[in-house]
Parts: sequence; structure tokens; C-alpha cells
Amino acid sequence: MLAGVSALVIAGGLSACSGGSGSSGDSADGTTTIDVWLMRDSISAQFQKEFVKGFEAAHPHIKAKVQIQEWDGIGEKVTAALASNDAPDVIETGNTQVAQFAQSGGLLDLSDKVDELGGSHWLKGLAEPGAYKGKQYGIPYYAANRVVIYRKDLFKKAGIDPAAIKSRDQWLAATKKLNSSGTQGIYLPGQMWYALAGFIWDEGGDLATQSGGTWKGTLDTPQALRGMDFYKKLQALGKGPKDSDEAEPPQGEVMAKGQVAQIISTPGGANVVTQNNPELKGKLGFFPIPGKTAARPGSVFIGGSDLVIPAASGKQDAAFTFVKDLTGDAWQRKLAVAMSYVPNKTTLADAVASDPGASAMAVGAAVGRATPNTPGWAAVEAKNPIKDYMTAVLTGADETAEAARSSAAITAAMKGGS
Repeated sequence: MLAGVSALVIAGGLSACSGGSGSSGDSADGTTTIDVWLMRDSISAQFQKEFVKGFEAAHPHIKAKVQIQEWDGIGEKVTAALASNDAPDVIETGNTQVAQFAQSGGLLDLSDKVDELGGSHWLKGLAEPGAYKGKQYGIPYYAANRVVIYRKDLFKKAGIDPAAIKSRDQWLAATKKLNSSGTQGIYLPGQMWYALAGFIWDEGGDLATQSGGTWKGTLDTPQALRGMDFYKKLQALGKGPKDSDEAEPPQGEVMAKGQVAQIISTPGGANVVTQNNPELKGKLGFFPIPGKTAARPGSVFIGGSDLVIPAASGKQDAAFTFVKDLTGDAWQRKLAVAMSYVPNKTTLADAVASDPGASAMAVGAAVGRATPNTPGWAAVEAKNPIKDYMTAVLTGADETAEAARSSAAITAAMKGGS
């Protein structure tokens, strides 16, 4: 699961403005007011206030009217706004949602602005899903991803140095050593499919691939099967339920009970642990999910947000100025520190060097990925045959047959959801 200040409005502009807009019009003194939709809890009220104040000071001719939106139902709300003549001027959207909105033709193509925004250094896990059919619509905003949260005291007692765990084999060996004397080496529920995706990517596989314009599920490839085989070995080194995910029961609450050495989570999961067991304050640490070899950290799913500009905005130049500032280096560094996010560029990773959780995230984010970049993927997550596949394999079903069955379900879902 971040922004230089540009002193000038972009001259030359973007595409021609459409007639209708949800923005307030230009005032008599030449001030342009833009409407901005940002998501609940993506940034703090304090950071929002600080940014808007700084932005408006740098651009006295632009006023930013920020409205906070709820994640629940946001897809339908954005879709309706994009189809209307009353769209806001800037919208924050989940990175994997951009393709869905771009498919409708309601987003402004920002491909010619990528170099200006430092796109060569963007995190691929944010930049790639922000593109659709070769055009860039979403501008990377901030990122977050999973790391390993571990018990420092249990690692020390077992004589394990977490800094020395660089490969999956080393991780397995350490986890086996921790999995004794009433302690679970790792609490890994059977349906944490985002973690599985990372192991599959490390093996060179994917959840689905496109060929000839058609998407097909690929859990049955040799690479994907190897990823599932590692998940099975790791999951066996604890007592995680095979038929549920990290939310049932909440894995942070499970770790808080004191018998778990590791979980896979975003760093914020450590707060859940200590809230439920204050005695564990100061006893939790973080390290990046290890890779297949020590030469490269493990691939992780990159969550986070992109910023988009609706084609219906009547204030596209001012909207782009807002996007450029918020996603530029100066404000990205401030956002990373304020929110413990991973900045949107690999060149800004040092901004979170003093934050153990965020710095561990940044290592994985540099090689992070996103789910298949197609509007049809939303239908896969709605039905989620991947979870059923994982449970079936972990409870003894034939892995090859189940992988083929799940791949077919993914293919059907993507076809119906495109």
C-alpha cells in the first residue's frame, strides 16, 4: 500500500477541454478552482491541509477543492462521473482500477506527459496498471505492499538473524527452526492469494496472460505450480486455516496471542498486533519477503493509488498541475514520511530509510507487480477461484487438476468481465 512543486501552469496544455465539468468556473480575478476526489484514509487530514496550502501558495491562480470519497462503491461512482458532464477534475483511483475506467474512454491520455513526470523511475506495480492499450492514463501516486512482520525476541532465542534471510530456502529453514515448542513458525492462512501471486511471479509465471487479444488463466503452468508448491511448504510451518484468508480470523489478532513468529502483512499489521497485545510493543520487526534466490527480493503485489484526469474535465491544465505537484519528488518525500508509504519512484526509496516497515516495503516495491492489466480482472476477484484452488491443494486434492480447473474459471471470468 508518494510528490516537486511546479511553479508554472503547463503551457501548451493537454487535450482541448470539454464543455462540461464538475469544477467551479474561473472567477473574475482569473482564479481557476478544480474539484479533486481523494480517498478516505489514503492521506491524513493534516497532510492534505499541508499540501493544499503549499500548492495554492505555489499556484495563486489555482484553488483546489478536495472532496474525500469512500472506497465502498467508488467504482460505480467514478464510472457514473466519467460518463457525465459533471466529472471532477482529478480522481484518486486504486492502481488496478485504471484499466476499467480507461476502457470507457472517460480518462485523459497522459502518455505525452510521462517523461515530464519522471516516468522512467516509476514503480512498475503502479505505472503498468495505470496504462491501458499502450497509453498512460494513471499517474503513480503512492504504493504499499506486504512484508514479513516477525517477533524479534523469538528470532533471537532461536539464534536467527533476520537480516541474513535473503532467499526462500533460507526463509524455509529459519521458519522450520521457529516452528517448535508451541510456537508457529509462521501464521499463513490458506487463501492469501496475493502472497501466492508473488511466489508465482518469482518462478516466472503469472495468474493470467494475454495472447492474440485473449486473456487466459495460467495457474496450471509449470512456473505457477512451482509457486504453489512453495506456498504449500511455507503454510505447513504453522497452524493457519486452509480454508480462509488473512481477514478470517484477523491475522494480527492471532499473532497478538503470542504463539506466532511471523506473518505476511503490510507494516500496518504490526499496529493491530500491539493494539491487541501491548506487551509486544518493541518486539516486532520487518524484513522484505525473500526471493527465489538471494540475488533478488521476492516479488510482491503492489497496492496503492494512481491519479487520473477525466476527459470531461473543463480544467485539464490546472488539474495536471495538481497531479504534477502531488506526484513530484518534493511532495512524494513528505508523503512517504507522513504516511509510511513507498514513494512512487525507485529513486526516492531513501525517503523512508529511517522507517523500518516502509523501508522493508520499498525493497519489495522495486520489483513489485500488479494483477493482470485488464478490465476483466475485476470479475476474477469477485468470484476468486484462486482461493478455492489454494484450499483444494492444501487439503490434499490433485494440484495439477485443480490448477487446470481454476485456470479455466479465471479464463471464463475474464471473458465475461471484459
